[in-house]
Amino acid sequence: MKVLAFDTSSIATSVAICEDGKLLGEVLLNTSLNHSVTLMPTIDFLMTQVGLKASDLDRIAVAQGPGSYTGLRIAVTAAKTLAWTLKIDLVGLSSLQAIAARVKSEALVIPLMNARRGMVYAAVYEADKQVVEDQHIALALLLENLAQSYSDSEELVFTGEAEMFKDEILATFLGAKILDEAPENLPSAFEIARLSENLEPTTSVHDFNPIYLKKVEAEEKWEAASGLVADDKDLVSRV
Repeated sequence: MKVLAFDTSSIATSVAICEDGKLLGEVLLNTSLNHSVTLMPTIDFLMTQVGLKASDLDRIAVAQGPGSYTGLRIAVTAAKTLAWTLKIDLVGLSSLQAIAARVKSEALVIPLMNARRGMVYAAVYEADKQVVEDQHIALALLLENLAQSYSDSEELVFTGEAEMFKDEILATFLGAKILDEAPENLPSAFEIARLSENLEPTTSVHDFNPIYLKKVEAEEKWEAASGLVADDKDLVSRV
């Protein structure tokens, strides 16, 4: 199985191509360049370098969320377009899983993404298995919950964007390890491709959407001002 995988859920653009679990090529751009500018040229470059045509692909795998709203929309739209056009499988994986999968450790791995205003996207993995589901949560509450469940801080590894929360983490878990250097703390499209080979594809490419875990700020403000709920079935008629 030939899999094209990519992730633009954070500042990094990660693209990889695998065949039967073997990495054929991978590109990682850790810059602030616009994903809409970098993603498709990076895919085209990598396909050319590994000697594949679009028609050679069997599956598209993409980080489905959580993360940057714009980044997720770009990646998911590209994934849906490619899968639909090529009539091949489409698989979505957690953006947090794409970060945690880089860490090869027996410790508990906590991938973090900054959700602003003291909030984070977070999950907990143990030996590659998720033990706490993806969540949008206040960092203080996350650390409190972890402290209640895990007493040995030396068995905790924080990764992703954990470096920006270093002081708060170490105040609670003095012995915790915080991964703060690329590429160990960045998403891995290779891991997305590898993991996707054992997953069932979506049954409807059309209905495949990003998983944000929270509403966009504009939507929250609109709801507060209007008193309506954005996902109400009768929203259009009420407006």
